[in-house]
Amino acid sequence: MSKRIPRRDFVRGASSAAAFTIVPRHVLGRGSRAPSDAVNVACIGVGGMGRNDVRGLAQAGASIVALCDVDDEAAADSYRAYPQARKYKDWREMLERERGIDAVTVSTPDHTHAAATLAVLRAGKHCRTQKPLTRTIAEARAIRDAAAQRPRLVTQMGNQGHANEGVRQIREWVEAGLIGAVREVHYWTNRPIWPQGLLRPTEAHNPRPTLDWNLWLGPAPERPYTPAYAPFRWRGWWDFGTGALGDMACHLMDAAYWVLDLGYPSRIEAECSQLFTETAPKSSRIIFTFPAKGSRPSVTVVWRDGALVPPRPAEWPATDLWPFAEDGGQLWIGDQGKLVAGVYAENPKLLDRDRMAEVTAHPLEQRYPRTPGVYAEFINAITNNQRAGSDFAGHATGLTEMVLLGCLAQRLGAGVELDPTTGRILTAGIPADWITPVYRRGWNL
Repeated sequence: MSKRIPRRDFVRGASSAAAFTIVPRHVLGRGSRAPSDAVNVACIGVGGMGRNDVRGLAQAGASIVALCDVDDEAAADSYRAYPQARKYKDWREMLERERGIDAVTVSTPDHTHAAATLAVLRAGKHCRTQKPLTRTIAEARAIRDAAAQRPRLVTQMGNQGHANEGVRQIREWVEAGLIGAVREVHYWTNRPIWPQGLLRPTEAHNPRPTLDWNLWLGPAPERPYTPAYAPFRWRGWWDFGTGALGDMACHLMDAAYWVLDLGYPSRIEAECSQLFTETAPKSSRIIFTFPAKGSRPSVTVVWRDGALVPPRPAEWPATDLWPFAEDGGQLWIGDQGKLVAGVYAENPKLLDRDRMAEVTAHPLEQRYPRTPGVYAEFINAITNNQRAGSDFAGHATGLTEMVLLGCLAQRLGAGVELDPTTGRILTAGIPADWITPVYRRGWNL
């Protein structure tokens, strides 16, 4: 039995050990970072999920040097937790003044992701941006190109499941043929848990004194403030968010996109509840058709939101509760078996009980290295000049585009045809600003 070491003794010992492991930057050579150097991070959007991002990076060893939020009340917890960090309301001012930072996080509503992320990349800083990476397809492609032009920068989208063990386990199982060739993957979520499927409110309100509404709008079209938009409810409005699909599919569909190398679909078709011009539907069922690719056969991916769930597989006992029905989950169907997992690909389980017992007793070789978690992965990639898993030039932008194509089908309430080789949209009549946004004056991509 191991003996517990008192914290003060541990700290004293760690400090002594550190004295012998510090490597000056000049010894490592140009472009290298000494292990003793903290990664200096500035954070844009530090309330809500942004609060978790700040905390996660600090726990991973980053030094939080600057915090930015358009609402002092929403940011209050982060401001108290990191009193030494300099405070800003406008991220443009922060980027101009904080020249010595190494990395920036972007944890704002969807409609400001692209403008802030591109500014960070152009400033030559490593960048972590929340999911979905962008609100529109043109923004995703602009970020992909900007990241590809700056290969030394570490980038990461905040779909944390991609750094977890479950997605790697699923890939190892699928590649080992434990369910045969995958033909279908079903995803479902209880989102939206905010209002969707409604008309624009006609009344105007005064925002609370701590909120700069003009800065919150950023590049979005100007409109009066109302609590129907902020805080939190912005996700259902197309000008600000991407609905339940944009919120959760970057988590849920991540595994299939990576494991099956899906690329672009050839067709997306959406069945939705009543459509409204400015908001996402209350519920939808979307079918993505992916043509065969290499040795992989064609695959059908089905998305359900609004608490819709797929039929219970025959292999699941009728007397047992269907897992993941409350929050969401995923069901993979191969020609030799099926598996289920949670929203973030956690707790994968083969529905063939004998095969599951066998793989539990004799786990497969780990072909894909495990990570220390999404925040540590980002910081370690910066420190070691590596690439994060869900990077902008590759995985993150492709996954985001797939999700946003589903949003287009939702808005149309119909099918969208694509060239799966190039991603060119073949369906006519889609409004141009649904694909390439028109920014307010003073804002640009």
